[in-house]
Amino acid sequence: MSTRAQIAIQIGPEEWAHTYVHFDGYPSHMLPALAAWTPEDILAAKEMRQVTAEALDCFDPPRAPIVYPEPRCDFSHTYMFTKSGWVEWRAGQ
Repeated sequence: MSTRAQIAIQIGPEEWAHTYVHFDGYPSHMLPALAAWTPEDILAAKEMRQVTAEALDCFDPPRAPIVYPEPRCDFSHTYMFTKSGWVEWRAGQ
C-alpha cells in the first residue's frame, strides 16, 4: 500500500504549487530524501512516484502541480520548504 504525499511550494504571495508523490511519503523517509533537493528541483519534476536522495522518480508524462492559495493536505502528508529546510506541514501551523 502506498503512503501518498504532496509537497507544497510557495510560488507567489497567495500561490502554493502542490506536487504529488505516490509512495514512501511518510516523514522518516521523505524528510531525509527531500534534503537533497531544492524547491526548484521539485517544481521541475512536477509529479513523482517516489523521492529519494539519489533521484526523483517521475511520472511520464507528469501532471502539472495544482496551485492553491494556501498549503493543504489532500493526502497522508504534506511537506514544505522553510528557512530551516524541508518540514512536514500540519494545518494550523
